[in-house]
Amino acid sequence: MRLSGLFLYPVKSLRGFAVASAEVDGLGLNGDRRFLVTDETGKFLTQRTLPKMAQIETALDATTLTLRAPGSGSRRIARASDPRAALRTVSVWKSEGLLAEDCGDDAATFLSEFLGARCRLVRIGEKFSRPVLKRAAHPRDRFTFADGAPLLAISEASLADLNDRIIAHGEDAVPMSRFRPNLVVAGCAAYAEDTWPRFRIGDVTLRAAGQSSRCIVTTTDQFTGERGKEPLRTLATYRRDATDPTDVNFGQNLIHETKACAVRVGDAVEIL
Repeated sequence: MRLSGLFLYPVKSLRGFAVASAEVDGLGLNGDRRFLVTDETGKFLTQRTLPKMAQIETALDATTLTLRAPGSGSRRIARASDPRAALRTVSVWKSEGLLAEDCGDDAATFLSEFLGARCRLVRIGEKFSRPVLKRAAHPRDRFTFADGAPLLAISEASLADLNDRIIAHGEDAVPMSRFRPNLVVAGCAAYAEDTWPRFRIGDVTLRAAGQSSRCIVTTTDQFTGERGKEPLRTLATYRRDATDPTDVNFGQNLIHETKACAVRVGDAVEIL
């Protein structure tokens, strides 16, 4: 087994991109979900309610986040924490009272005008601390603006099996981007990732934090923002959660036990 895909999503719910390698730090993959779009009260915003977020491209260099939106140009925002930045109190699901750095009026106006909703862009800074609330978490586990865990893994075989079922229903296959994983694994059986309590990819050791319950974002084209019925309709026929049938699962949430290393496409995957 090997790592066949590696993805970063610098701003939660905006478009991500593939990379060949990434550094791992105390929060997860460096550069992943370190920025967040919120409403004016500090509540997080996502494609669940604003599918147009999928149309905003993101790019990273050593110092800068770049946002590009169709017909709206681009904006550049510093990645580094700024002690002079205004602090905003924000929330992501059950994580409330998080202190994040506001990225300024220019970025807020750019996003608000394109999305048609008043919003702010905030960044993880020196005052930010968010414990992982999963049962599998240890006291020192921290993470970013991601939904519930630092990382998400899906196997190529799982997507292939799902797409076989979707095609059998007369619908078009869906790409991996619909599920916004960080880690894609090749060389295992479909849904094998559900069964790995601990495993290693290259130098990073990972601990399972529960299967990922999927939402309407998976039905959203990650380039156009348009929505359909798949893959949720097909997933609901065979991937309902055993303890909560209202959830349909696809992919495994992960907590990284190794807090400082690198991970690379092509790295071996080893079950521990």
